[in-house]
Amino acid sequence: MTFFHFFNCAALTFGPHAIYYKATPLSEYDTFNTCIKAAIVYLTTTFLKLVCLATFVQVSEHDTGFDLPQELLKGLIGFLDVAGLYYALTQVSHRSISQTHKFQAVALGWAFADAVLHRLAPLWVGAKGLEFTWEYLLQGVEANAHLVFTVSLAALGSLMWLRKNKPSALVPVIYASAAVVASMPSVVSYLRKGLAWDFEKVVSFELSASIVMAFVSWRLFSACQRPSQ
Repeated sequence: MTFFHFFNCAALTFGPHAIYYKATPLSEYDTFNTCIKAAIVYLTTTFLKLVCLATFVQVSEHDTGFDLPQELLKGLIGFLDVAGLYYALTQVSHRSISQTHKFQAVALGWAFADAVLHRLAPLWVGAKGLEFTWEYLLQGVEANAHLVFTVSLAALGSLMWLRKNKPSALVPVIYASAAVVASMPSVVSYLRKGLAWDFEKVVSFELSASIVMAFVSWRLFSACQRPSQ
């Protein structure tokens, strides 16, 4: 029973990444190397974030709740993810693949590395326990929301940094949408610590917000793909 629960949680956490790769043209265009390069950029970016957090963020021995200055500093450091995505999209060499396939491959490799780094060890230790808990299933749902957020941010990033002839009227909307997605970790932190939301409500918010931002980014990407009149 414990291994079965672990398998279900692991499938929910990591399965959608494999399905995304196989069910889309990414597998047909052999973008696996791009996914691997994006994962390496993610790991490097995460290491830099950890160094910055250890250097600049104060760690209290007691849980003081939501500390606004510290959370703002964490949010600012979190924007290193945007810099990492920029590097992965624009500076890392890719095969001759389209812009559409490039941002999806980068986002998939980035999100999978994030899921492995932050969720594999807790799943291995906790989901094999004797007592059933919904926590690890919810972590799997949260990983899926993060996948959607990452794809959305990569799509918006490709419009900002790779798409030259986009409609000028959409440029502010693209940048504002990217800022919303990039600041989502800070929003979630406020909901957890500032408003004391429980994990179920937080995951529900993340899932709902990821669907909304995926729709917005898809509409913007489609609008920018249309030939200018």
